[in-house]
Amino acid sequence: MMTTTTPRLTLDVLICTYTPAGIFRVEAMDLPAVAGVRYIVSWQEHHDAEVPASLASRTDVDVLRLDQKGLSFNRNNAIEASTADVWLVADDDLRYTPEQLNAVRRVFEDNPSLDYASFMFDGSGSKIYPSSECDLTSGLPKGFYQTSFEVAVRPRGLASKLRFHPAFGLGSPWLHAAEEEMLLLTARKLKLNCRFFPIVITTHTGPTTGTRPVTDPCVLRAWGAYMYFAFPFTFPMRVPLKAWRLSRAGQSRFWTALWEMLRGVGIGSSRVNNPWEEARR
Repeated sequence: MMTTTTPRLTLDVLICTYTPAGIFRVEAMDLPAVAGVRYIVSWQEHHDAEVPASLASRTDVDVLRLDQKGLSFNRNNAIEASTADVWLVADDDLRYTPEQLNAVRRVFEDNPSLDYASFMFDGSGSKIYPSSECDLTSGLPKGFYQTSFEVAVRPRGLASKLRFHPAFGLGSPWLHAAEEEMLLLTARKLKLNCRFFPIVITTHTGPTTGTRPVTDPCVLRAWGAYMYFAFPFTFPMRVPLKAWRLSRAGQSRFWTALWEMLRGVGIGSSRVNNPWEEARR
């Protein structure tokens, strides 16, 4: 049972944004001041714009400018700057309460062996979660998928090497999705202690990318590349099944999805490095 005392573990909330308008989205988040919590903002395409005074004056907010392109590079830039006991992935359109942030800290405090936690968010859409806390290391519940800002990590041992794969995610050359899935897959391959907790840790308004129609071929390719790594022996059967499910859900046409995912398999097998093998080195 979780305690209600003030958490001892520190937390870095890693917020990714881009363009001058992005820093004002961060300002509009109205980030709560919580003892032991710091906000690290990684800012791409900043165009040398000024940081709003309401953020620049805060000692618990660090704004890092990044000239490199790609969402995964942006997230990794914030991870590299984190020095807290736990880091939490965030976007620039979320809302937090002190209680939600402290809930993340308490989960890790009350579970000393925990390396990787996946939580819940409150928002629109029809995302279905497991009904109770469960293990994610040995297998995933049916239908389970993550949203990036549901993920928190305790960076110790091999978990300290966890990064978003730069070949995946928006702004990458070929694969514009599945960076969250590759992160969890890497953690599982490294035998980290990964668990899901049915705790709401933030609020997000509007649809997430997981519920939108797939119009970018690079998104479909990303799913093909991910399945190549996640299911090395069964991906030839899983790729057509995924294409069929996308078509049934109205997210893509079957033959389009099948063709692009097969292209993604080729990219994954020839151009993408294996992240868990690299982490073990």
